[in-house]
Amino acid sequence: MGTQLGWGILGTGWIAIEQTQDLVANGFSVAAVGSRTQEAATAFAERFGIPSAHASYEALVADPSVDIIYVATPHPFHAEHALLALNAGKHVLVEKPFTMNAAEAKQVVDRATELGLVVLEAMWTRFLPHMVRIREIIAAGGIGTVRSIIADHNQDLPRDPLHRINNPDLGGGALLDLGIYPISFSFDILGAPSSIVAVATKTATGVDRETSLIFSYGEDAQALLQTTLDLHGPTRAVIVGSAGRIEIAEVWYNPTCFTHIDGSGNVVEVFDEKVPNRGMQFQAWEIEKLVAAGTLAGDILSPAETVEIMQTLDAIRGQIGLSYPTIGIE
Repeated sequence: MGTQLGWGILGTGWIAIEQTQDLVANGFSVAAVGSRTQEAATAFAERFGIPSAHASYEALVADPSVDIIYVATPHPFHAEHALLALNAGKHVLVEKPFTMNAAEAKQVVDRATELGLVVLEAMWTRFLPHMVRIREIIAAGGIGTVRSIIADHNQDLPRDPLHRINNPDLGGGALLDLGIYPISFSFDILGAPSSIVAVATKTATGVDRETSLIFSYGEDAQALLQTTLDLHGPTRAVIVGSAGRIEIAEVWYNPTCFTHIDGSGNVVEVFDEKVPNRGMQFQAWEIEKLVAAGTLAGDILSPAETVEIMQTLDAIRGQIGLSYPTIGIE
């Protein structure tokens, strides 16, 4: 169950709905919600039984009943809204991608450090039970030395050129919305790559429609990662080691099952732990744990690693020629 830390929900879109329903279902204290209009804030508050509804983000972060702000706005606004919350003295859980680039990410992380506040990227997959178990197996040598990772994230999203996913002015494209998942997964298992090869095709609006990546880890390992925004793919992942492999079922970044297979092809373990709802409560428990412990960084996903991931996304964008000119991010 959640502690009595008060949560404030900044934004009322679909991802805010997903996070809030898991907070409420698991006993967290959701104290307030903020939106750009009183109407939207009130409707959201009534839906989830939230005591306070604010007609501005500034009013939300000033609410004394709120200890942690969940930033659920579109990612071009993540840095602005995270800093707004931090400067009001609130801990922050920021939706992924954390920011638009590494410079913004570092600004947010540095400010949190200066103020002694916790900031955590809401890469919820990291905290799910099947991912926790996978890290345990790897740490115990269950598949030997990891040699390769293969993972995709493909979705058939709206084709409307004015939709956010297709709009370079709003940070559109497959990379930041979808590719962040396999990229963060590779970081989770192998860390930062020593070199990157990236290729992409573009939409008519200039964002990446499909991006394929090879991450190299010297002579030791590689990761093959792929993301597309206009078709359905297998959305599975495999970790291959010198003494076995772990096959993660569709949809690998959601609560799901996996099979641990040894080097002779024998099944060692089938993991299939059921998770209620979407499973976003686990990242909420993580940030509450960090706040309670008085520490700014956990072992699963530190702010420093989040900045490193954003640096990698910047490098990929440089290779594929993806920029967001109207918000000054090249």
